[in-house]
Amino acid sequence: MIVRNLSDANQSNRRIISPDGNWESTRLLLKEDNMGFSFHITTIYQGADFQMHYQNHLESVYCITGEGEVETLADNKKHPIKPGTIYVLDKHDKHILRASKEMTLACVFNPPLNGKEVHNAEGAYELNDQGIEDNSTDE
Repeated sequence: MIVRNLSDANQSNRRIISPDGNWESTRLLLKEDNMGFSFHITTIYQGADFQMHYQNHLESVYCITGEGEVETLADNKKHPIKPGTIYVLDKHDKHILRASKEMTLACVFNPPLNGKEVHNAEGAYELNDQGIEDNSTDE
């Protein structure tokens, strides 16, 4: 059994702050936990407005607090996000995420992340040649 506490994880190397200043993410489950997915609590800062395109991952996102919207770029549809809303990027959807109020999100990634990943220029997390993310940096 794995038991972790969010407050403790926030004080560890499991908390990642994006270099662009849009978000921070505490990664409670990672690839090393052998669950087949990773689980994160992510904060999107108020006023954030950025594009992502998870070409290598599927993601489910559940809003716990805050407000914003996700816009799918294939059809330019805007979907409001508020507590209780889930959106699922089941087709590697290219999208824009906007936070009108700071949002706390529960995120699940498949395949799982290693832990240090941040978005590349395309708004994706990289995979190494073994199909495992390896976008970490020495800290």
